[in-house]
Amino acid sequence: MAKRVYQVWKGNNRFIFGGRLIFGPNARSLFITISLVVVPVVIFCIFVARHLFHKFPSYNAGYAILVVAIVFTVYVLFLLMLTSAQDPGIVPRASHPPEEDFSYDISTMIMSAGRRTPSLHFTRIKEVMVNGMPVKVKYCDTCMIYRPPRCSHCSICNNCVERFDHHCPWVGQCIGLRNYRYFFLFVSSSALLCIYVFAMCALYIKFLMDGEYHTVWKALKHSPASVVLMIYSFISLWFVGGLTGFHLYLISTNQTTYENFRYRTDNRRNVFNRGCLNNFIEVFCTKMKPSINDFRAFVQEEPPRPPPSARVPELDNDSVSYPRSKVEDDLDIGSDLLKISKRRNIEEFDEEMGKNDNTSQSEFLSALETQLSGNRIDMPATRTDARSSSWGRRSSSWEMSTEIQGGSGNLMTEKEREIEERKE
Repeated sequence: MAKRVYQVWKGNNRFIFGGRLIFGPNARSLFITISLVVVPVVIFCIFVARHLFHKFPSYNAGYAILVVAIVFTVYVLFLLMLTSAQDPGIVPRASHPPEEDFSYDISTMIMSAGRRTPSLHFTRIKEVMVNGMPVKVKYCDTCMIYRPPRCSHCSICNNCVERFDHHCPWVGQCIGLRNYRYFFLFVSSSALLCIYVFAMCALYIKFLMDGEYHTVWKALKHSPASVVLMIYSFISLWFVGGLTGFHLYLISTNQTTYENFRYRTDNRRNVFNRGCLNNFIEVFCTKMKPSINDFRAFVQEEPPRPPPSARVPELDNDSVSYPRSKVEDDLDIGSDLLKISKRRNIEEFDEEMGKNDNTSQSEFLSALETQLSGNRIDMPATRTDARSSSWGRRSSSWEMSTEIQGGSGNLMTEKEREIEERKE
């Protein structure tokens, strides 16, 4: 059965609803963030907002305080889900390294088994032009791609993300090109919600002081929930409010959190800065880039590919050679030894047989191979007796076996001939 992309995804993401929603590996922290928003608002609605219904008698304006708190909370949670549950701008991984960028470096040689081999060279940094300025892009070993400008690899999600800002543990997701807008709106809306809750609690304390409780202490003692909410909102405002101000600065200068912390000490020009107004327009008024990944698509099996290769420069065989297997080396050595042995046997045979010998070298070699395999050797009958005795002496020098020496009269030594003559 064919699998879908989200089922074989190599990153650390979590998918729900059949790959329709994608979260980071620490998506459980999202429940903590939701509770930090919802619980204070529920306390506010029960212990503060409902007591303000009749404080504004005209047009029942007191009910608007409760409605605004609920609607604002739903809006914040909606932005939180948009930030956390969608593709932040993940760059798909490659199935193999870019072969066109492999090359052999002749200047660097590797000695292997007595052979000089050019080392394999791979360009890990390239330069691309952005707004007329060169920008370096690096190769990612995990994703096997050259990262686009402003792209970085998140070690938590194990993905390369376009315009990577940071990995936010509060939303359990990377903040990148496709969700940075929603992340900023979530943070800024949370800051406004804190201000709203703090202001309504302070207003309720004021109404208490104008009524039966004439001192601040009596009013705070009568509504401890308002005190807790004011303290909580004040502390939260320092966090989300400070974060909002920091990202306003980043947007106005067209930076990311990653770039700001990494290149803060470098006096380099920001090639992405197009002016304050254009930078805000780029973040909030441009069309959202569609996701490159289709997590619900079926996986297409690729045919097996050969290992990465590179165009090897044409070099002199005497100066450079390339690694070979041990089997190939053994076969070459055995072939060389066989050629040397045959050549020596031919030279010795020519010296003994003379230039006018009618027996060819090929017949001699075939006879020798047959003799070594255990068969009899019948040399041509055109040889003279002198040549036969010479052949016998050569066979003696080769230390042939007794079976071979007695197998043919042409192979008998001079001593054996004398013994035979005496017997006769």
